[in-house]
Amino acid sequence: MIDLTPAEYRAACRQDLYTFATRCFMHLHGRAAFRPNWHLEVIAAALQECLAGKIKRLVINLPPRHLKSLLASIALPAFWLDHRPNAGIITVTYGQALSEKFARDCRSVMTASWHQALFPTRLSNPRANLQELTTTAGGFRLATSVGGVLTGRGADLIVIDDPLKPDEAILETQRRSVNEGSTVRSTRASTTNPPA
Repeated sequence: MIDLTPAEYRAACRQDLYTFATRCFMHLHGRAAFRPNWHLEVIAAALQECLAGKIKRLVINLPPRHLKSLLASIALPAFWLDHRPNAGIITVTYGQALSEKFARDCRSVMTASWHQALFPTRLSNPRANLQELTTTAGGFRLATSVGGVLTGRGADLIVIDDPLKPDEAILETQRRSVNEGSTVRSTRASTTNPPA
């Protein structure tokens, strides 16, 4: 582990998604020990390539409890809006309650004093409905579920995180339905940067 000065650590949090995500973990799970692992660095690097536009589509397959959602559904949307405060982000999970949990965690990160000391991006109403967090620059993070409505909404980033409950994932018809996009009702969900 490299020792960084406080200024170097803040600079790393601003520029490196992995460092930022570890700070998000400490914020959200302060009493739990963060266990660094190579897979987290690889995922963070790939997600950062999405932000840079070098990766247009990315699929991440991991067992539960490996911090995929922390990286992709919480840290990435916050980091993306920090660098592009007018961006549109849509996050989708199998259920609205899970989508709102990830939105609540993202909002907690973005309204934390440590985060606000690092980035100028601000939420326009930190107490607004969790379904759509908006920035003062006009960006947003929309949280919906499979089966939720996305009529006419486009985004710069779409994150589909756990589109099926674990017990549904074993059913071929459920997997096919999600893979074909027939369970997310959308008349026009265009993207400039397709799913991360």
